[in-house]
Amino acid sequence: MTIDCPVPHHEDDVVLLGHGSGGRLTAELLDTLVLPALDGHHGPLEDAALLPGRPDLVISTDSFVVSPLFFPGGDIGSLSVYGTVNDLAMRGARPVALSVALIIEEGLPLAELRSVVESLGKAARDAGVPVVTGDTKVVGRGAVDKIFVNTTGVGHRHLGLRPSAALARPGDAVLLSGPIGLHGTTVLSTREGLGFEADIASDSRPLHHLVDALAPLGGHVHSLRDPTRGGLAAALNEIARDSHVTVSIDERAVPVPQAVGAACDLLGLDPLVVANEGCLVAFVAPSAADEALAGLRSLPEGRQAVRIGEVSPQGPAGWVVLRTLVGARRVVDMPLGEQLPRIC
Repeated sequence: MTIDCPVPHHEDDVVLLGHGSGGRLTAELLDTLVLPALDGHHGPLEDAALLPGRPDLVISTDSFVVSPLFFPGGDIGSLSVYGTVNDLAMRGARPVALSVALIIEEGLPLAELRSVVESLGKAARDAGVPVVTGDTKVVGRGAVDKIFVNTTGVGHRHLGLRPSAALARPGDAVLLSGPIGLHGTTVLSTREGLGFEADIASDSRPLHHLVDALAPLGGHVHSLRDPTRGGLAAALNEIARDSHVTVSIDERAVPVPQAVGAACDLLGLDPLVVANEGCLVAFVAPSAADEALAGLRSLPEGRQAVRIGEVSPQGPAGWVVLRTLVGARRVVDMPLGEQLPRIC
């Protein structure tokens, strides 16, 4: 028997920051309000969708409201490109083109706008994906916080690579391409002036080359996810839920930088729920795990790739179980709401 704690009922019936967290409140909002208004039916909620009638093409859209606009390792401009490129990559696609929409607050200094747009353009060129269309709107003071960016991307799927959150299988190796927690703690420290950003920087970067490295493995790559909002905990819970499997991970194997661990200890945060923008988690058939790790480690952005666990052949469907440092086991729940708002 599975016992789930209910999501708190909100008497005021208003949108909360937690509804944008990527956790259980987001799922509640989608399931009870957004999706029924669109078509009332959906499969796994993937990072990107296949275009109807064109299963070789993938589309994804995302909006970026990060505060502050600039932080060590990135800014809202580059983040908006990398975030959408990465969502396409998690469906096994190489980015083909982007659209960009800017919603700008009246009074934003043109120098700040220029810095954001120049960074966005450079990120797109570096990723090899052109910005082919877009839109610009200006709203009154206070209607947005300086600037919000929306990006939509189209990608072309690798032949034979068809990852999905619903395809993890018992025995799969769970691989992580790099350390966790860098983006969320950097943005929070910069915003609040905590000082940790002197020792760390956001891991914001494109991940499609890592997926290129996995592409030769084809059908052995079952699931891919970039653990952004809600962190690694949310990504693993989504795959466990949609694949109806139990995911078991080893705390000793999960790479948490020392500065991230210190910041999380000080703030009472779990590194597993802190947002990332430059790593991916891959569920790979056990026979291909070593080759997948070698492929990831062959690139600079994947040189710290590790195996952090596996899909258990037995156990409650939809659970993520952590083997702790002292040898105990605990369930890693889907985050409820927003611990770190305005992270992406």
